[in-house]
Amino acid sequence: MTEQPAASLDPLEPLDETWASALCVVAHPDDLEFGAAAAVARWTGQGKRVVYCMVTSGEAGIDGLHPDECRRVREAEQVASARLVGVEDVEFLGLPDGVLEYGVPLRRAIAEVVRRHRPDVVLTNNPRDTWGGRNLNQADHIAVGRATLDAVRDAGNRWVFAEQLVDGLEPWGGVGAVWAHGSPLAEHGVDVTATFDAGVASLEAHHAYIDGLGWEHFDPREFLEGMARPTGQRMGVALATSFEEFPMGWGG
Repeated sequence: MTEQPAASLDPLEPLDETWASALCVVAHPDDLEFGAAAAVARWTGQGKRVVYCMVTSGEAGIDGLHPDECRRVREAEQVASARLVGVEDVEFLGLPDGVLEYGVPLRRAIAEVVRRHRPDVVLTNNPRDTWGGRNLNQADHIAVGRATLDAVRDAGNRWVFAEQLVDGLEPWGGVGAVWAHGSPLAEHGVDVTATFDAGVASLEAHHAYIDGLGWEHFDPREFLEGMARPTGQRMGVALATSFEEFPMGWGG
């Protein structure tokens, strides 16, 4: 996707919440916790079903830890983190961390997950080049965000990745929209005032990863508040998180 302008300060419209199930497809453990997990906690609190799918296990994310050990640690932290916001179903596709490439193999892997879980909506990484201005996005995030947008459409086409359609697996074209968290072009938001603490706890659960980053004096609550308060102002609430919405289907 081409370079985008800095994030707008225009008011945010509330995301539609008249759905029952969501699939979150992101590149790494911790991607959802840097802002989106509080929204997940809101939705699971409403009785909605949410499934997490990590394309990698984040095994290249801690410099001082061998990838084999890092994979074990980060998967465990993600499962524990997800439970704190009401998510029990966490999958790891096991693709290589740090070197994901947008293309047919990645689309195929994600389409299969969409077909199995048959969600109403899908959440994914920011597919844009930046977070706003010159703050560059990470390559894995861009690849997964872009591939998810295409894979959701692939999943509904019987003749794309047709080899997957065995043992009762069927096409799924029921995804109404894909929501990309952290996009500089976000026009929608979710009020997370009541579930913000759960979102903070979910980020804190990634303690080995955070320690491994070497961010001196990093405070998860302070970090998340720094994003949630100005986003909340755009919605007229105390705390919020934002999404760019990609409607699926004709006329979207």
